[in-house]
Amino acid sequence: MKVGYKAVAGAALLAMALTACAGGGGDKPKAGSSEAAKEAQQQAAGLAGSTINPVAYDQVADGGVVKLATSSWQAQWNYNQVNGTHDNTDQVIEPLLPLVSIANDKAEVVNNPDYVTEWKMDLSGGKQVVTYKINEKATWSDGKPITYKDFQAQWKALNGTNKKFQATSTDGYDRVASVEKGATDKDVIVTFAKNYPDWPGMFSPLYPVSANETPEAFNKDWLGKIPVTAGPFKVESLNETTKTVTLVRDDKWWGQKAKLDKIIFRAIDDTAKLNAFANGELDAVEIPANAADLKRAKEVQNADIRKAAAPNWRHFTVNGSAALLKDKSVRQAILLGINRETIAASDLKDMDWPIQVLNNHLYMNTHKGYVDNSGELGKYNPEKAKQLLDAAGWKQEGEYRKKDGKEFAIRFTVPADLATSKQEGELTQAMLKEIGIKVTVEPVPSDKFFDDYIIPGNFDIVPFSWLGTPFPNGALPQIYKTPVSDNTSNFPRIGTPELDKLIDQAAGEMDPAKAIELGNAADKLIWDEVHTIPMYQRPDIYAAKKNLANYGAFGYSDKNWTTIGYTK
Repeated sequence: MKVGYKAVAGAALLAMALTACAGGGGDKPKAGSSEAAKEAQQQAAGLAGSTINPVAYDQVADGGVVKLATSSWQAQWNYNQVNGTHDNTDQVIEPLLPLVSIANDKAEVVNNPDYVTEWKMDLSGGKQVVTYKINEKATWSDGKPITYKDFQAQWKALNGTNKKFQATSTDGYDRVASVEKGATDKDVIVTFAKNYPDWPGMFSPLYPVSANETPEAFNKDWLGKIPVTAGPFKVESLNETTKTVTLVRDDKWWGQKAKLDKIIFRAIDDTAKLNAFANGELDAVEIPANAADLKRAKEVQNADIRKAAAPNWRHFTVNGSAALLKDKSVRQAILLGINRETIAASDLKDMDWPIQVLNNHLYMNTHKGYVDNSGELGKYNPEKAKQLLDAAGWKQEGEYRKKDGKEFAIRFTVPADLATSKQEGELTQAMLKEIGIKVTVEPVPSDKFFDDYIIPGNFDIVPFSWLGTPFPNGALPQIYKTPVSDNTSNFPRIGTPELDKLIDQAAGEMDPAKAIELGNAADKLIWDEVHTIPMYQRPDIYAAKKNLANYGAFGYSDKNWTTIGYTK
């Protein structure tokens, strides 16, 4: 269970909610109305929390190999480093590294007894103090016991005081005053300087002291290698040539024995994954937002489709630090000039799921905190967009607008092998041309999309998905707070003092209802800034072999890699 949001390029998959395709008739609640938001939640509430073919542990066969795909080869295996916070990293390290907490498909989070047998949060002394009792058997693969020192080193690396640690997020760790030894090395005492309600998501994944003791180790020691593990599996090989990671059962694991002998992850272009699944090269595969792929997956013999709601969403990130996009009113014009319902309908056509745009940056339609905060900016209004551009000094001259002799021309950067992203770009290109903005769809290598374009800010508009957690307010400081360095997940690199103040308040609010209220107040400001343009909530959809047990669409829940396997 991780607080940190992770990025994924794939367009993925289905919208969560309610109305028919954009342009459809019928008596439907008006988009943006409270009735529409309420209907969205009602329909979303009926979705499965997870669909994984649950099978009791003793009914799962011993042995076997499961073959899975990542979207691209990952160079950085430190999930907490700015280049490592990606779904590719997460998939591989889950069977290998400690998760202090685990979540079920109802987003209920508890301690993971394989690593922490007991935890307790106390506010009685006027400060928030969390104590952890580490499992006595918990040991790293190099023979060193897991102790308070690992927690302490991770806190120091991620608390933001040393900018040389290129951390994706300091969320939570920057609110801690100390991490100390308790009665034994297996007892951890975390004392907070400022309250932090999402503390159960911290220290997951947990890395060893060696990974966090210096900036050099943090940033480079996990490049191209996974030197230490502490899970039911261990690394057999990392082969960059074949873009394959092979994991095998670790006989030194102290917990419940894993059923599988081996897990193989292979980096495969999204366009080739369905073929690989149909040919038996993969045992499960995520279905992209492509009706033809879904249809083909249904036709694969001895396979079934597994769907669930998830805290994941599709969006366009708008680079507010790019030369032509620094003016907020210009970004607002772009938002007003994009018909989000048309894009959602295009992405999700014939995907066996109702279509609804997402009108909140924090809370999904399945979350009790969901409110439509988009206001007038959330409504397609090209005429208003033209007025804003005129007022900003961008005057129509021929096909496109110019200011001081410079044409308004921007890039829509997409991974080259993702047809859906290209399609989104072409739709955006046509829409923004109507308001006088020239858009060039720029395909780039998929394995460079994040490291060379998104993370360094080398883009104007990019489409991708955020994969969330049971802690939605965790997105606030990670993604929306004004960045203080280039090591940030705030890829537009914009923010305001007013928004930062609300983010700090929400991050420390221990009352869940008040935290949601503050989150929604912050969301209104995020809409106003046009930091990110939400498209739709993205649930999990997987095709899997029918006899593959305890794997598929997990929704909010964490995987239990000891139970995954094949039915007897």
